[in-house]
Amino acid sequence: MKKVRLLLVAGLVGMLALTIGVPAWGADTIKIGVIGPMQFVQGKGHWNGATMAAEEINARGGVKVGKKMMKIELVKADSNEFLNVTDATNAMELLMTRDKVDFVVGGFRTEAVLAMQDIAMEYQKIFIGCGAAHPELCTRVAQDYDTYKYFFRGTPFNSAFLVRTSFLHLKFVGDILKKELGLEKIKVAVVAEKAMWADPMVAATEGFLPKIGMESVGVWRPSPVATDVTAELSAIQRAGAQMIFTIFSSSVGIPFARQGGELKIPAVQVGINVEGQKDGFWEATQGMGEYILTMNTYCRGVEYNELTAPFVETFYSKFGETPTYTADTYAAIKHTLVSAIEEIGSLDADKLVKVIEASEHKTPGGLVKYMKDEQGRHLHDLTWGPGYLTSLAVQWQKGKPVGVWPNKWVAAPGAPEITYKGIQEYKIPPWVIQAYKK
Repeated sequence: MKKVRLLLVAGLVGMLALTIGVPAWGADTIKIGVIGPMQFVQGKGHWNGATMAAEEINARGGVKVGKKMMKIELVKADSNEFLNVTDATNAMELLMTRDKVDFVVGGFRTEAVLAMQDIAMEYQKIFIGCGAAHPELCTRVAQDYDTYKYFFRGTPFNSAFLVRTSFLHLKFVGDILKKELGLEKIKVAVVAEKAMWADPMVAATEGFLPKIGMESVGVWRPSPVATDVTAELSAIQRAGAQMIFTIFSSSVGIPFARQGGELKIPAVQVGINVEGQKDGFWEATQGMGEYILTMNTYCRGVEYNELTAPFVETFYSKFGETPTYTADTYAAIKHTLVSAIEEIGSLDADKLVKVIEASEHKTPGGLVKYMKDEQGRHLHDLTWGPGYLTSLAVQWQKGKPVGVWPNKWVAAPGAPEITYKGIQEYKIPPWVIQAYKK
């Protein structure tokens, strides 16, 4: 009996020692909120990228904060922002008040991210946006730095650069059509989902198309979640378009590609189709997505630098799909946030802001450098262009996405020619060749 009592006492002493001597789980963790439309592929990309970053960092022992190693703990928040902006703000509020996160990554729809941004700034939490493209998110930083300095754009580069890149893709394919089919002035249909981020891109086409010898035959603005776009496609065909410039971030990209393929409209699709960035696009369009070209961040077999292939192939082996751009929560955490924390050995948001905005660091998607505006004010917006972030043009060929741009791209006279490792040739759909080949 005496022996049993001794064992009980020893056990209690041990438990007490553990309780007093070891901090509660969570005290030595960095809590990062991952917010996005988790019921959609965009949110799943947010979560998978962040998960991969956290697992890699924790596997090496965590984040070195001064003399202490801290593990990363992710907190998932479903913003439901495609359907309800209020849900998004509620999710961000809970990250701040209930979960008490240290940092936030994610967000997708500009209308929702603007509202979520205000909440994160109120709590002075660093929020790295990984999905929304509207310039206003970073213009706010320049105009009211003290309030918005905790916001940084993580991906993609802003819609002004998106449209610039899309126009480069448009010209790239247009030049091929002119050369291969003998077309002189190409007619373009502009089709953009009815959403705020697309507005400046649509407006920009008016001035740009004539500059590159192209003519607009009309603008169509279907709902982002339209399931039938036959009427728009039929109108585009009647208008005689030879190219269709797409601006889609939502599910409308699938019926547009599928029904366009079924109708065999003699016009190539070029632009942004986020659904076309996913590996499941082929099945979703029942094979009708063949020859669709979309801007994309990643494509298996194409490398920006030495970090690209390890990230893309590890992500693919882990999740069974190529990362979409929202998976750049990986880079936001590992290469931006954690690198800054380890550089100064602190989680202090104000100190980290100074480090991040001055940094120039390599990520799997290219070199990140934060911009200033014309008055020299910090924008916390991403630098675009040769040597920095450019993205890719990816075309579906034989059921697989293939990188086709930049292919011997010279951004300006005297600039170096750029072709990333793994780039292949663009292919014109055979029914388009049949329609126009002289």
